[in-house]
Amino acid sequence: MKVALTFGILIVLTACASEPPANEIRASGHVEATEVRLAPETGGRIVELAVKEGDTVEQGALILRLDPRTPTLAVERAKAEQRHAEAQLRLLQAGARPEDIAQAQAQAQAARDDLAAARAELASAEADFERFEALLEANAGSRKQRDDAATRRDVARERVQAAESRVRAADQVTARLRAGARAEEIEAARARIAAAAAAVATAEEALNDTTLRAPIAGVVTETLVSLGEVIAPRAPAAVLADLAHAWADVFVAEPAIPRLRLNQPATIFTDAGGAGISGTVSYISPKAEFTPRNVQTAEERSKLVYRVRVSVQNDDGVLKQGMPVEAVLPLQPVP
Repeated sequence: MKVALTFGILIVLTACASEPPANEIRASGHVEATEVRLAPETGGRIVELAVKEGDTVEQGALILRLDPRTPTLAVERAKAEQRHAEAQLRLLQAGARPEDIAQAQAQAQAARDDLAAARAELASAEADFERFEALLEANAGSRKQRDDAATRRDVARERVQAAESRVRAADQVTARLRAGARAEEIEAARARIAAAAAAVATAEEALNDTTLRAPIAGVVTETLVSLGEVIAPRAPAAVLADLAHAWADVFVAEPAIPRLRLNQPATIFTDAGGAGISGTVSYISPKAEFTPRNVQTAEERSKLVYRVRVSVQNDDGVLKQGMPVEAVLPLQPVP
């Protein structure tokens, strides 16, 4: 009788121990982490591949380097064009050289001397024409003499007009040299400098893009290229996982959802056992779904559940992507 009583007590204690506490729930799921697919902005031949699968890298660490020869030449060409544009601006701002102005003034003075000589010749030709015209009217001269004088007068007038045009042109050149470049010309030169500077920045950016660095700290989970391979711009080269900030997506039955809160504590357990890893509930799905087939038993897979995310600090790298885990979630009082 005593043995039977003891056996009954053990059965009751075992049954009580197998029931989960009423103030917490245990849910199954798997580990996830942020994955970044790294790709260089430019294309080219890989001349250095600094990582392999499984490497842990810090933020800013070198992943790969492309052949920089062509982008380097583009930078040098762009800088040469920028220097040329800057020299053109300085030339416009400096204005004409004193010797150029002196030469233009000399040419203008020579044109005025020619004009004075042409006018003197025209005056002489007009006087001859008037004299021969008077002689012809007095029947003291011939018509041919009068016509020859008229021809010389007309030629002299054309020479005066040509000389006046040369004087105006020479004066305009001198005035232009003294005034220097127009404001519009200087503005255009500055615009060419700005365009050249933008071309330099673009070429330097292309040169910088030949080096691919890690945007975050993490573990290289996959390399997609090989040393010496030619890759296209923005073609994925490696996959980096941020395991230090992993999380577990677990699936909780609908009756327990009203008793869970964002930012509440939770504990993650792996199949290896141990004390567990502390975490925080960072997301509760607003939409119900069926339990994933790889999480629960066939009976429980037919139940509607909600996905709950538990974020953890995984600096020691215990949790891996895809690892099955269980989460213990304290239940809060029903409001």
